[in-house]
This record gives sequence, C-alpha cells and structure tokens, in this order.
Amino acid sequence: MSTQRTWVGPSAPERLGILRGTRSIAIVGMSDKPSRASYFVATYLQSSSPYRVYFVNPVLDEVLGQKVYPSLAELPEVPDLVDVFRKDADLPGVAREAVAVGAKTLWLQLGSWNEEAAAIAEDAGLAVVMDQCVKIEHARFHGGLHLAGFNTGVISSKRQVLA
Repeated sequence: MSTQRTWVGPSAPERLGILRGTRSIAIVGMSDKPSRASYFVATYLQSSSPYRVYFVNPVLDEVLGQKVYPSLAELPEVPDLVDVFRKDADLPGVAREAVAVGAKTLWLQLGSWNEEAAAIAEDAGLAVVMDQCVKIEHARFHGGLHLAGFNTGVISSKRQVLA
C-alpha cells in the first residue's frame, strides 16, 4: 500500500458546512477508557455541541450512561456523520457500512488516512474528511478552541499572560 497521499479533502469552509449540516454523529470505535480520544471527543460532543451522539462498539453495552450499539445498522436513526476511531485495516469496512446505512459523511480522526475508504464513501456520494478531529474542528469554528483544547469562555486573539 502506497503511503503517498493523493486524496484532497474539503477546505475549512467546506468542513464548517459539513458540521453545520450535521444533526447526528455516530462514533465508531467508542471506548469506555477516559484516556482514549473517542471518549474525550464523545464527552465534548455531548456537552458542547447540538448533535445527537451515538456510540458504536460491538463489545460494549454502555459508556457515559448511554447505550452502545454493536453496528451502525442498529442505531435508532441514520447518522449524518460517522466519526471513525478504528485501525487502518478496518476503515474500508467501516466506509462500506456507512454507505450501507445511508450516512452523509465519513469522518476519519486525526492520524487516520485511508484512500480506499475515502474512494468507497465518495463513490457512493458521501462527503469525506480524513486526518481531522471533529471536536477540534467544531471547537475551532465555534469559539471553543484554546491552546489546551478547552473552552475558556474568553474569545481573544491575544495570549493570556500568567504572572
């Protein structure tokens, strides 16, 4: 498999458009471990976004007090956006599953890049984002991104000086 990146993803305004058009997000590869990125993203999306958030992991029953579904097909609604936290070899299969359920967007998290998965999704009409974090992108577009990744409630172009 070639490591050369030939796929070109959506621009920042296009990613903003995707997030604005999204009402529901399925996190595939949800973890019950607070140290995992999927857990951190889930807590952010639940507390700081307008999205209905669903968790998908066939080996878990509940995370953050919420039911975890074994597959995208078993969710109570078709998710607009499928946010994927899975290893590279699993990504084409997740893309096929997202296509099969009728999702609008396949979003691969930071560090995830799979041109086969992107082609599967795009050929079926889905928008694709790779190597980006939904939490970071949402926060950046909505004034919640701080150096440490937390919403300070202060919007300023100046760095705060701590004495």
